[in-house]
Amino acid sequence: MFTLDDISLRLGGHLILDHASASLPPKARVGLVGRNGAGKSSLLKLIAGQHEPDTGRIEAPSAMRIGYLAQEAPSGKATPFETVLAAAAERAALMDEAEHAVDPHRIAEIHERLTAIDAHGAPARAARILAGLGFSEEAQHQPLDTFSGGWRMRVALAGLLFSEPDLLLLDEPSNHLDLEAALWLESFLKSYRASLIVVSHERDLLNNVVDTILHVERGKTTLYAGNYDQFERQRRERLAQAEASRASQEARRKKLQAYVDRWRYKAHSARQAQSRLKALQKMEPVAEAAEDPSLVFDFPSPKELSPPLLVLEDVAVGYAPDTPVLSGLDLRIDPDDRIAFVGRNGNGKTTLARLLAGQLAPMAGKIAASGKLTVGYFAQHQIEELVAEDTPLQHMERLLPDAKQGACAPISAASGSSGDKAMVQVKKLSGGERARLSLALITRDAPHILILDEPTNHLDVDAREALVQALAAFGGAVVVVSHDRHLLGLIADRLLLVADGTAREFDGSIEDYRDQVLSAGSGKSGNGADPSQKISRKDKRKAAADARERAKELRKTATSAEAEMKTLWRKRDEIDALLTAPDAAAGELMKRRGAVERDLAAAEARWLEASEAVEAVKQGEADC
Repeated sequence: MFTLDDISLRLGGHLILDHASASLPPKARVGLVGRNGAGKSSLLKLIAGQHEPDTGRIEAPSAMRIGYLAQEAPSGKATPFETVLAAAAERAALMDEAEHAVDPHRIAEIHERLTAIDAHGAPARAARILAGLGFSEEAQHQPLDTFSGGWRMRVALAGLLFSEPDLLLLDEPSNHLDLEAALWLESFLKSYRASLIVVSHERDLLNNVVDTILHVERGKTTLYAGNYDQFERQRRERLAQAEASRASQEARRKKLQAYVDRWRYKAHSARQAQSRLKALQKMEPVAEAAEDPSLVFDFPSPKELSPPLLVLEDVAVGYAPDTPVLSGLDLRIDPDDRIAFVGRNGNGKTTLARLLAGQLAPMAGKIAASGKLTVGYFAQHQIEELVAEDTPLQHMERLLPDAKQGACAPISAASGSSGDKAMVQVKKLSGGERARLSLALITRDAPHILILDEPTNHLDVDAREALVQALAAFGGAVVVVSHDRHLLGLIADRLLLVADGTAREFDGSIEDYRDQVLSAGSGKSGNGADPSQKISRKDKRKAAADARERAKELRKTATSAEAEMKTLWRKRDEIDALLTAPDAAAGELMKRRGAVERDLAAAEARWLEASEAVEAVKQGEADC
């Protein structure tokens, strides 16, 4: 059992954790979640022993080995392979001792222990972990100093995973990874045999890896059983119940206050009024459900242009003369396109994004674009280009010098920088707030194509959901590079695989791509492609014909599920209306509401499955 007992923590004069408590069972697989700035990373450092609590204590088994990813990337002449092997301290110490030991009994003990920890299989395991995180066989044996900071952080992560601590602590482990490495990491963590606590804003990882959610909010911690989707459902029900209780209590408070005000000075009823006044004074207020009104993205839709918006014909692009990074590029972008670039880091995804954004000129080939085309480009390091001393409103006014007085405020508000936030210096904003500001700045002119290169790096789970909704409502084309599979699965309807010096359409969904990457394993090629996975045209036609036979029933299922959803939405609204009544039976109503929510989730799942199957039929017919 691992226990946080009444933990309080202050950093820089700010109260981060306020008498927080939680008990985690053995072999717990915990997702540590909460809004940006809630204290997740601070709590992780407390568990790792890097902070000391002001009050309370942390109780853990005495022999528990806790592994935490260091903030500094390893460097030096050692190779990634050597660095990862050295991370298993016990193995390294025993191997060194075995070379110098002379006592036969001690030598036998050493070799027995080396066998127990599979020391001889360690080199192969280290190589597999490094390969999973994107290191080729050649790269595994190059000096660390030849790698960028991001790749050296991957080595640090590989070393931590290789060491297999009893409690693995991970703080945003996907931050330095591409989609392919993030998929491998998720698969690795699913099979991890010891306890783990992970801070992540990757919804798919939290759904597929953890079985418990520890939510940090307002300095408190609350434990929920289940994955992230289950946590969200439970929390919605809890918030709805708290809001109903608060509304009911407020009604009772007003009723008591009205009685006191009316009768407290009347002799015949003063005693009853005084008793009600005491009851009023003792009534503990129920906290109002916390919602963040600044959590918003609102991208203005562009004026309509005739397709195509942009066409590339046999284009080459790069940075050095006669040395293209990508060549043979053929691509058409229409107003309703939703395109995701996939492929390993270093293959040229950002180069292609910059070409489409007009930041790089083609070295060969032809690019045809509509004369009135505008493009909004969010680069990976966009937020670093903001002026630290300026406010969001000043940034907007500088970009729109001819705007009428007051016209910039609504656009600034689209980034969540409304009210007082609009006048706060950028350096005092959180990473998520700066990312939202950057997105508002690049969409101010309602671009026809929105190009986003890793837009979610500084956004928490709720902000990512808001971004998904905004992109779904956006009236122009969207091109996105991201390692967030949840976002890609909801947004992208076309995948472009960037590999082997070019880019080509990937025939399949993001889940198909995931399966291909994982099935390729550590022996994957640069693009992760497996020729045996290709489907012949004859097989496609047969699959489409078979699917058409089922289309009629699928449409009936979708229509029936949609009708059921409308009925359940109406029932939920009726229950919500009843909950606001002063004499509402909140407990019974919340049970009914929970049952409706479960039925609604099931109906939505049936509708989505049937709708996607119908779309698959259409796609199959088009392919044939």
